[in-house]
Amino acid sequence: MLTQLLVGSVLICASIVLMVGFISVAIASLTRIGAWLVAGNPIVRTMISLSGVVLWLLAALTVVVWIWAGAFYILGLFETFEESLYLAAVAFTTLGFGDVVIGQEWRLLSGLIAANGLILFSLVTAFLIEFLSQLRSAQNGKG
Repeated sequence: MLTQLLVGSVLICASIVLMVGFISVAIASLTRIGAWLVAGNPIVRTMISLSGVVLWLLAALTVVVWIWAGAFYILGLFETFEESLYLAAVAFTTLGFGDVVIGQEWRLLSGLIAANGLILFSLVTAFLIEFLSQLRSAQNGKG
């Protein structure tokens, strides 16, 4: 049990650091193009910037799922990487079909990856809300 918790905790910490890194790059990029974001047609600029940010954050979430899948595969929990990736995606999104499961000796990882998904989806949501709030304020001349 302690090994499961240790492995899961390391993966959660790594995923949080990774996500914070992706968000930091997004902030730096958005700051660099800030003048462009508030000039011109606000609808077009919002669509372009929001699409870019969402795709960037989706890339980060995808990398996290692949890291978990790699851990599952390295630990020998599944015969194929596809099974590892499938379970990682299903558990991370808390969908949990139950058609592919981790054996009893590592099953705590299922709950930890789901908790990790909840944390990171919440972080992404908070960032997107703040981004849109700041963008709209700047476009309206309040920022």
